[in-house]
This record gives sequence, structure tokens and C-alpha cells, in this order.
Amino acid sequence: MTRRELLAALGPAAAAQTRSLPTAPVAVARCRSYDEDLGAILTTMFDQIGGLAPLVKNKTVTIKLNLTGSPALRFQGRPLGATHYTHPKTAATMAHLMDRAGARRIRFVESCWATAGPLEEYLLESGWNVRSLKSAARAVEFVNTNALGGFKRYARFKTPGGGLVFPAYDLNQAYEETDVLVSMAKLKNHATCGVTLAMKNMFGITPASIYGDDAGVEEPNEAPAKGRVDTCHLGKRQPARCSPAEIDARSPREAGRRMPRIVAELNGARPVGIAFIDGVQTVSGGEGPWTGGLKFIEPGLLVLGTNAVCTDAVGTALMGYQPRAARGTGPFVRCDNMLLAAEQLGLGTADLEKIDVRGLKVEEGVYRFS
Repeated sequence: MTRRELLAALGPAAAAQTRSLPTAPVAVARCRSYDEDLGAILTTMFDQIGGLAPLVKNKTVTIKLNLTGSPALRFQGRPLGATHYTHPKTAATMAHLMDRAGARRIRFVESCWATAGPLEEYLLESGWNVRSLKSAARAVEFVNTNALGGFKRYARFKTPGGGLVFPAYDLNQAYEETDVLVSMAKLKNHATCGVTLAMKNMFGITPASIYGDDAGVEEPNEAPAKGRVDTCHLGKRQPARCSPAEIDARSPREAGRRMPRIVAELNGARPVGIAFIDGVQTVSGGEGPWTGGLKFIEPGLLVLGTNAVCTDAVGTALMGYQPRAARGTGPFVRCDNMLLAAEQLGLGTADLEKIDVRGLKVEEGVYRFS
């Protein structure tokens, strides 16, 4: 069934809902190396989508990094930022530009793999120059959001429309003390979600203290040392009882069904204000060295927008895929399409015809990942 036939079958109300989904411009740029003038390229991209100052001036900006997996796991011995991590140069450039645009405070966050220790130490283990990163802006902070991280309580964020898997999420308070949330992602595939871009990066805001495999039963475990496979991917256990349980504990326990929905509702519960996707250098075939069939590639692309669904739709198209593809079609061969789940929650449109792409045209930048 085509999309047009599906909408006809569902009736006028469904068609109207599709037409009214939020949309926002997305900028695409060519960037062949991290040694290029990233500041100039990003400044142009921000200007193409309406300017940076209106987004961040006098505001607290929280930059969610993508540091998935242990720093000890490297692909082909390459630097982490060249394969599956946020690159230090893109992070420093983003912070510098936001500081120059008048941001009051810039906070780097990540729920670090298997630790609740300081984010700065995790970055050092990952080969980052933390001192250089601190000097990129006047007021820079670091928070590992895997646990409380120095805060006194967790903040609860309700999912739109009651949610698809969880009705709400308890997150580190840093996400509450945020005016603008930035998702700094890589242009990559994902074993469970098909692609891992700005939306999927938000899965990392969940604290392992509550949603981890060794999370507390009644209260959070403030020293978590495991990932979130049992709770989120497979549904073998519930979060700590101090936090909201699943809507339906009898729903299918399949990761390819659960994870796209969890990703979508996290983006609805704590929306992204700026979505950035780094495709200068990356990997195809999966999200990190622990997945088989990985390949180092150099698409030479940067993608930027203010709506994560629209930005990820463009990123998905640049990878050579159809953003609104159904399950069973690449890259969503073994999973539901999280972009369609986000559309279901009314977060944005994945229809390229409704997205204003500025800068490099999609057809000029396509780099086929499979």
C-alpha cells in the first residue's frame, strides 16, 4: 500500500494530521575534513536556518554528546571521533559559536558507558583535550547524567499523549535546567533502530541508575556499571520503582519494536532545540565496534536543524534511505521506523517534500551506506 492509499483508507482526519505535523528548515553542508574551518561552515549553516543568536542568547545550553560504548573499544585503531563518537573539534566549535552568540552557560552532558564518574575523566579516557574544551567558552560545565551527578533529585518528563512505552521518564536535573538542548550526533547505522542520528542520541539521556541493567529495585543505584539492555531494549525488568513503570508490561518484548518507540517518546518528553549530525567521518553497518560488518567511511557531510525529526529525515535520505520507509525496508529491516513513531507523537514530519533543505541539496550529498 502506498502512502497515498494508506491516508485514503484512514480517512480525511489522518491526512489532515499528516499535513499539520511540525516542520523546520534543515541545512546541509559539505565538509571533507575536521581541519577545515568548522566555525565558518557552522556559522553559515546556522544563518541558513535563521541564525544562532535568537536560539541561545542569554540561555543555558545543554550539549548532549554521543559517546556510545566504552572508550577502550576503537575501530581499526582510529580516534573515536573519526568513527562513532562526537568529534572533539565539532564539540569545541559548537561551544565557541554559542558563547559568541551570547549563551549564558554551556553544559556538556552524556550518560557515560558503565560509570557514574566525572564526565571530564571519561573524556580524557576518550582522548579529548578537556582543558581546550573548557577554554572554548566562558562558562562551561560537565555532567555525567548516568546518575544524579551532583544534583539533589531527578526531574520527571511526561511523554506526549501518555506515551507509547513509558508514560514519563525520570532524568538528571540538568535536562530540566536547560533552555536549549543540543543533540550532537554521528551519521551512522544502528543495529536496533536502523539509523542513529540526532533523535537516537537522546536515548543516552536516560540514567542507568534508574533504567540500567543494575539499576536499583526500589530507589536509583547511584553507582551503575552496566547498560540499559534489559530494561529498555528487551523489557526483562522495570525501572526502579520510584520511577514510572511501563504502560503495558504485557506488550511485545522485541527490541526492534520497543527501542524506536522509546527513542521517539524521549524526544517528545525532552525536545531537542538544535539537532546536529556529523558525517565528515563515520562508520556504516552499525553504531560501534561491537557490531559486525562495520566499515570506516568519509561522507564529508554536516547536517543542522531545529527539529530533530526533520533533521534526521534529511540525514536518513543522505544515507541513501527513504525516511518514511516501512519495517522490512532498509535501514529498518529488523525494526520499526522511529521517524514514523515520532510522527505518530506529532513531533515533526519525516516527509522530505515538506522539509525546506538549504545549502547542499540532498541529491548532491547522498552517500549510500548500504
